[in-house]
Amino acid sequence: MPMEPSEQERLQELARFLKTRRARISPEQAGLPNTGRRRTPGLRRSEVAQLAWISVDWYTRLEQGRDIQVSAQVLDNIAEALKLNATERRHLYMLALQQLPPDFTQSVRSVSPYLQRFLDQQGTSPALVTDQQLNIVAWNQASNLIYGDYEMLSVRDRNSLWRTFTSPVIRRLLQEKWEAHARHRLAQFRANYGKFTGDPQWIALIEELSGISEPFRSWWQEHDVIVGPEGKKINYHPIAGRLEFDQLAFQVSDAPHLTVTINMPADEETTTRVRTLLERG
Repeated sequence: MPMEPSEQERLQELARFLKTRRARISPEQAGLPNTGRRRTPGLRRSEVAQLAWISVDWYTRLEQGRDIQVSAQVLDNIAEALKLNATERRHLYMLALQQLPPDFTQSVRSVSPYLQRFLDQQGTSPALVTDQQLNIVAWNQASNLIYGDYEMLSVRDRNSLWRTFTSPVIRRLLQEKWEAHARHRLAQFRANYGKFTGDPQWIALIEELSGISEPFRSWWQEHDVIVGPEGKKINYHPIAGRLEFDQLAFQVSDAPHLTVTINMPADEETTTRVRTLLERG
């Protein structure tokens, strides 16, 4: 069966990327002896294959844009042989497997000072940053005051999925909207899990929640997936009262495994109530 044009272009882009990365590495940089003058700069295909512990024929097929199966281990070997930096390695994975490297499942636990400043500048809009496992890794003061003091929460409780299904605070905050929110969170998590199926950290979280939450256990079997924000969000804060937000979410360009979510007050009353909370501290 012939390949779709888009699939063929992806493989050709992979081939071109590999050729350019190979051309910029000298034998000396790769730790190989220089055997004299070369017709073209950089490493030979055979040398990349040697360094990556794969056959020359297999690597040649990859550089020819052939439709062949490739594993994460082989991609990592090639990335090391070609001395790719972190951004180039991610690009290699996306071209070859159409997914990020598996180590992106790990939480970064922090963000850049520029991203944190952006969150702080949102003022009356609660703003959060989550990784692909829905761990909350950064937030602003409005989020702290409305959703709970993240500084005081454990690492596990800073996982949005875990907290949604286990925290009575979140149930009180969402009231009749809890089920819709919980199903949306679960569908987001499930969509991300497709990139990391079998990862021990993800499996541990799924098993723990299945053991303590009947709704999670039941809804997990439905295999719903979704990408994107919730849209309209209503919270019932014990001090501020009813808060209505419009939700916006986007990925960080230089850290695509992170998602910024901003809850923007949907009316002046919500803006005033959040501002009052901020003034009280």
